[in-house]
Amino acid sequence: MSKKSLEGTITETSFRSEELQADIPLLIYTPPNFTPLQTYDVLICQDGNDYFQLGRIPRQVEQLIEEGEIRETIVVGIPYPSVTERRKRYHPDGEKVESYIRFLANEMIPFLDETYPTHQLASSRTLAGDSLAATVSLLTSLKYPSLFGQVMIHSPYVNETVIQNVTDYNKLENITIYHVIGKKETSVKTTDGQTLDFLTPNRKLHALLKEKPFSYTYEEFDGNHTWTYWQKDLPKGLTTLLT
Repeated sequence: MSKKSLEGTITETSFRSEELQADIPLLIYTPPNFTPLQTYDVLICQDGNDYFQLGRIPRQVEQLIEEGEIRETIVVGIPYPSVTERRKRYHPDGEKVESYIRFLANEMIPFLDETYPTHQLASSRTLAGDSLAATVSLLTSLKYPSLFGQVMIHSPYVNETVIQNVTDYNKLENITIYHVIGKKETSVKTTDGQTLDFLTPNRKLHALLKEKPFSYTYEEFDGNHTWTYWQKDLPKGLTTLLT
C-alpha cells in the first residue's frame, strides 16, 4: 500500500494497556479533510497490519467515502506482536482473550473518544476481523453490545465456546453483523498446526445468528481462507455496515 496515494492520513501511535500489561501499537487512518469540528464513525480492526496492508482498508474506505457510499470513518488497526500472542488474545479459549476483550471495551474506547472526535454511539463503532480476529470481534460485541453495535467478520474460527456465547445472548441491544465464509474453507491450516473445516461450523453459527434479533447479513463466497478473497469483499462489508 502506498501512503502517497491517500488523501487521508495514517498515523502510528501506541498506548499502555493495563489489561494486557503491554504497550499496544496502533495504526490510525483519518479521512481527507479530517477536522475536530465534526464527529466520525470508528472502525476497529483486529489483525491491524493485515487490514492495512493486505486488505488495503484505508484506500478502500477513502474511495467509498469519496463516492458517497459510506459515512466519514476513522479506521483503527491493532497489530498483534506475534503469532503466539495473537492466539492467546484472539482464540475463544485463549488465556488472554478476556483481558483483550476488556482492553477493547475499557481502554481502547476511552482512548479513542478522548483523542478523536467520535460519535460515541454503539451504532457508530464497528469491530472487524478475519479468522481468529473475527472471532474475538464477535465475542466482544456480544459481551459489550452497548459499546460495539456493529461487527464485520470474515471467515471466523468457530468452536463450541463461540456457539455457546451466541446461544446465551439475551441482551436487549441489537447488533448489526456482516458475516462471510468461503465455500472452499473446508481444510484450513491453522497457526497451531491443525487442519480444520471452517465452513461447517460457520454454517452452524449462521443458523444461530439468524434466529437472534440481530440485523444480520450472511454470504458464502467462492474462495478459500486467504486475503485474496477478504480484500475483494471489504467494499461490500463496509457499505453494508457504514452506509
